[in-house]
Amino acid sequence: MTPIQISTEDRVFVLTGAGISAESGLATFRDSDGLWSGHRVEDVATPEAWIADPELVWRFYSQRRRDARLAEPNPAHRALAALESAIGDRFFLCTQNVDDLHERAGSVRMIHMHGQLFESRCEDECGRPVFSDEKHYDSLATIGRCACGARIRPHIVWFGEVPLEMETIQREIERCTVLLVVGTSGVVYPAASFVHWANQRNRVGRQQVRTVYVGPEAPANAAAFTQVVLGKAGDVLPGLFEFS
Repeated sequence: MTPIQISTEDRVFVLTGAGISAESGLATFRDSDGLWSGHRVEDVATPEAWIADPELVWRFYSQRRRDARLAEPNPAHRALAALESAIGDRFFLCTQNVDDLHERAGSVRMIHMHGQLFESRCEDECGRPVFSDEKHYDSLATIGRCACGARIRPHIVWFGEVPLEMETIQREIERCTVLLVVGTSGVVYPAASFVHWANQRNRVGRQQVRTVYVGPEAPANAAAFTQVVLGKAGDVLPGLFEFS
């Protein structure tokens, strides 16, 4: 394994996916069957699913909240937090995950492009802000109501919805010199495009961006990376960075 050299001039953009949380015991929902209690994820994670059966959707996310509270950050989460501590505001983390394991490991400069598991919002987008919420809603009667009267829904980006903070993400990719992707399948867009956005900068002759993938299996877009390191993130990341 060739270490990633981080100089005092480098800016590091990190994208993490379900694989890093899987090492803490959280399901990825992209295994061979992709089922939860006999339901396809698309049946509990789309706007259409919410309209059809909000009780089922909330039972799904209530169980995910329970699972996430039992999980702990792993060495990969802690290694990324340590990298941020070492290089400060030259670090930026974007995660596709909705759990809070990165924050609990110490990460600060980060966004959740697919929303956050322990936050909720008004289903009607009435203008009231997103709020912290760790409750479990296991029946239709227990689902909370916004002050406007509409139901509250998970603050999660479902299939068919636009990811959050895309302008910020594009800006950070635009100025990074190292793009590190950890534990993603390379098939979920727009996240699968991030490495291509970085490579576009290389093609037009601007400052070169080193692109590195870390995960137990090569992603679908592996050919786009300059370096692919196969292995569990918790084993690889703690020794991956060298500072110069």
